[in-house]
Amino acid sequence: MSAVVEVKNLTKEYKQKKAVDDLSFEIRQGEILGLLGPNGSGKSTTINCILSLLKYSAGSIKIFGEEMTPDAYKIKRDIGVIFQEVAVFEELTVYENIDYFCGLYVKDKQERKKDIEDAIALVGLDEFRKYYPKQLSGGLLRRLNIACGIAHKPKLIFLDEPTVAVDPQSRNNILDGIRKLRDDGATICYTTHYMEEVEILCDRIIILDRGKIIAQGTSDELKALAKIEEKVTIETKHFKPEFLEKLQAAPNVDKAEYAGHQLVITYKSGKNNVAKLIEELSAAGITCNKIFSERPTLNDVFLELTGKELRD
Repeated sequence: MSAVVEVKNLTKEYKQKKAVDDLSFEIRQGEILGLLGPNGSGKSTTINCILSLLKYSAGSIKIFGEEMTPDAYKIKRDIGVIFQEVAVFEELTVYENIDYFCGLYVKDKQERKKDIEDAIALVGLDEFRKYYPKQLSGGLLRRLNIACGIAHKPKLIFLDEPTVAVDPQSRNNILDGIRKLRDDGATICYTTHYMEEVEILCDRIIILDRGKIIAQGTSDELKALAKIEEKVTIETKHFKPEFLEKLQAAPNVDKAEYAGHQLVITYKSGKNNVAKLIEELSAAGITCNKIFSERPTLNDVFLELTGKELRD
């Protein structure tokens, strides 16, 4: 696939601190790229540099094969941006809001009318077209925000945390709409802290930390980077502390923790770990209420690569 966005050696400094440090990557045509990272990792700065909303210290950015600049209006016509903060006009209805934002790019009234109807259908707002933003729930507002950003049918879309604080039904609607945008030919850059969304939605993932790429690839490729082969969770109220020490000393155990009547063991290697563990628990006189095993999730990989400490 050809590259829609080409970022080469991008560096952005703030008072001698590098928010983005010699960053290079591509967003390929027709893919959903997940751009992940903890707070302060450089995600927002990178996107703002790509969109020429920020001046950067060094590097180059091309979109659709052309250099991106603040006055590259021909390129910007084919970009849709949906930021985390909802940005619509309170005094306009749902239909009027979408019409306004679409009208910035599509002047022909008949073409614009069709584009508006397509956007309303995509996000499921047909019965709310005459509502004002103050009459909408949080999930509906998010969907309106997306409709305003994609009504002009951009080829490249940036979505920043589009499902924050929405109900499961709205989240499913939004994710289905994003898939349809990709299936209709759009290239999408997607940022979120919900790892389960990334697993089901993104074709490829880049993880940033402190302005650098620390890992990239498909979800399965990133999971292969983790030291975790298997994660076993056990609910028990009759746990013995000395058994935890035995587990922690086992050569194929990466980590073993017990809290809140729950024992969590991550194994670095080995097969039939659960069967052997049940035998050892039984021999130690420890009874289990529930036990289940799972492969490492993308969330496990993310925490292993970026650490568990809180970020500002």
